[in-house]
Amino acid sequence: MNQQPADPVRDQMRNAPVSVTTDESAEPTGSTGSTEAVQSVQRRRRRDFRLFMSSHICNELGGSITYVALPLMAVLTLDASAWQAGLLSAAEHAAFLLLGLPAGAWVDRMRKRRVMMAADLARAVLLTALPVAYLLDLHSMPLLYAVALLLGCARLFGDVADQSYLPTLIGKDTLIAGNSKLETVRSGAEFAGPGVAGFLVQLLGAAGTLAGQAVTSLVSVVLLGQIGAREDKPEPAPRRHLLRDIREGLGYVLSHRILRLIALNTAAVNLFLSAVMAIEVLFLTRTVGLPPAALGWVLTTATIGSVLAATAADRVTRAVGAARLTWLSLLVTMPFGLLLPLADNDWRIGLFVLGSLVQSAGVTLYNICQVTYRQTVCPPHLLGRMTATMRFLVWGVLPLSGLLAGLLGELLGVRNALWLCAAALSAAPLVLLCSPLRRMREFEDDAPEVGAGAEPGAAAARPAQ
Repeated sequence: MNQQPADPVRDQMRNAPVSVTTDESAEPTGSTGSTEAVQSVQRRRRRDFRLFMSSHICNELGGSITYVALPLMAVLTLDASAWQAGLLSAAEHAAFLLLGLPAGAWVDRMRKRRVMMAADLARAVLLTALPVAYLLDLHSMPLLYAVALLLGCARLFGDVADQSYLPTLIGKDTLIAGNSKLETVRSGAEFAGPGVAGFLVQLLGAAGTLAGQAVTSLVSVVLLGQIGAREDKPEPAPRRHLLRDIREGLGYVLSHRILRLIALNTAAVNLFLSAVMAIEVLFLTRTVGLPPAALGWVLTTATIGSVLAATAADRVTRAVGAARLTWLSLLVTMPFGLLLPLADNDWRIGLFVLGSLVQSAGVTLYNICQVTYRQTVCPPHLLGRMTATMRFLVWGVLPLSGLLAGLLGELLGVRNALWLCAAALSAAPLVLLCSPLRRMREFEDDAPEVGAGAEPGAAAARPAQ
């Protein structure tokens, strides 16, 4: 159910040309030579995208396993309380609140692929540190908090660079296809990861499981390093400063009517959805009484909705309309979260699975629509800052949600905390009913007004699909 904090035209993607600068940028003019050169360039581009996808598989699967293994390490080896579990979740997401805005300005000044590789290397080091500390009997909750915080920093920079790099790699005309493929990978990882994590934790322990995820991060570095596309270094902007760059990205988002609305809605949903996620491992292990392996399979089954939604995204978007689906996807699916607190260690565990499954499908469809729109409408030179600003606004609430979940769990009990968060989550999407999106089928329906008040260049950007 991650809002990731996001996409098929899939058959078209296999053969579509990709607008990325390569070493074969100069094509011969002769007919035979030109045809061979074009085919060579297209093969290179398809190979580059496959490498990019393979890197995503490593990162998403590793991240999904870590999402389960890290809190299990706290609960099983350090006997963490509900408050400590909430603090751990808050630490993991604190980077988006502390560094979200400057991260975009920094990433816009650097080559995106190198940022992604550096983030993967940082993850590998951090995930190795925890097993080593465990073997030396030095592991503690403060160490887990610190590692979670630094993992969040690596994820922040990696995600900002990732979403900014994709339009360069495949071109704006195929963003729906590219984002759908990446969302399929993400959903597949969410489907497989928890089950694999539960099995590995029961077999190897949480520390051994985390050590394995360091290897997947290193594999991702190797894959990204083999991409042949040449990425030009961004031109240095004379007499520009960090605060001015941050203001430009923040001003673009806040002055853009649709982006501002998307940010407000996503932040509200994330506040309560992440509160649920912060205590769901604690709820399923202690309140419901599931062993780690069963916990993993419950979380695995719950993510089937993401996989189904990602594979059907193109058909559903064409049938319903991207703008309409943006608000309808959440309004219909979030109330199913009220099934989660009804779970128990019998047939009622199926209620937890059903509620999570439907919510996962809704979040996936929402992410595909709104992320593709953001990437398409934003001028290229602002992509990093726009992405980081959105992450700051919509993921900056995640540390607060972790603290909220921990506090409610301590005061009311974990099951009652789930009830309260699920009820609030059901009401959060209602904000979209008060917006122009309710009267739109496609984002193009409001195209003349989308750029109103935005930074120069926004009005000329291609509308969302």
